[in-house]
Amino acid sequence: MTTALRRRTATLVTAALLTVGLAACATETAPASAPAGTPAESPAEAAPAAEAAPTEITVKHAQGETVVPVNPETVLTFDLAALGTLDLLGVNVAGVPKSNLPGGLEKYAGEDYLDIGTLFEPDFEAVNAAEPDLIIVAGRSAAALPELAKIAPTIDVSNDWARFYDSNLENTRTLAQIFDKTDEAEALIADLDARVAALKSTTPDAGKALIVLTSGGEVTAYGPGSRFGILHDTLGVVPAVEDVEEATHGEAISFEFILETNPDWLFVVDRDAATGEGGAAAAEVLDNELVKQTTASTKDQIVYVDSVAWYILNGGLVALDKILTEVEGVLG
Repeated sequence: MTTALRRRTATLVTAALLTVGLAACATETAPASAPAGTPAESPAEAAPAAEAAPTEITVKHAQGETVVPVNPETVLTFDLAALGTLDLLGVNVAGVPKSNLPGGLEKYAGEDYLDIGTLFEPDFEAVNAAEPDLIIVAGRSAAALPELAKIAPTIDVSNDWARFYDSNLENTRTLAQIFDKTDEAEALIADLDARVAALKSTTPDAGKALIVLTSGGEVTAYGPGSRFGILHDTLGVVPAVEDVEEATHGEAISFEFILETNPDWLFVVDRDAATGEGGAAAAEVLDNELVKQTTASTKDQIVYVDSVAWYILNGGLVALDKILTEVEGVLG
């Protein structure tokens, strides 16, 4: 073989080897093609599956934290403030204490709803028979939580009187979270906030106010930080007595005390009327010469409030609406 032929042969062999090597590399790196007729994977199928909505959540409340079901089916509430809120949000409630139901919530006295005891004492047999998914307590019924929690998840939505308005909104949001009603609750809260802001722009110049509760012929005074303190703490009405507790030591007050305080406005809660216990009406109790000498009386600025909203409900969206409506009517 000539030298030229050897060179030509070597060149051809080298070229052939390079071609084989490149083909092998291409075979190793190219992705395998799908068999004919196989549909291509869509982007939606390639994306990871969305997380399922939780069936349980952990909520904070006045007595700790509790794991509760989302959208529980059978709900019992011993708290009328919560009942009013749930009713506004369109949530079905299976059982309530049927005594002392306020106007607007009378339907719950009907046969379609269970009677589960009183505001203070649960009927444990009725509660257990209902097989509830959630039980709600607050204030008057709060002490029953440990026993009720043995039957079903139980939460305490008691209001913090020192933060009355804010704690009410927090409890509303807790209930809304449980029942997937956050949008509805936030719309109602936004309306309340707007009304509060409007009142606060006028109340500082309205004069000083004293809140009293009548019961069994006796009169008790309340001020900032009390169960009725929303008038001062949130709505900005100037208190006639800054520290009622210090001034009265928690005791019933005299008519002389009212005259000495001489409020421009006297807001009156009639406990006997709210509870149906009878006794002299608040207007009768305060109908005396000492009270008549006050500025509140001479200017016809004694306000007999909706005692059910202020005393029995004492919170929740229904009561907040009624309280604001009353204050708007005289100070707005």
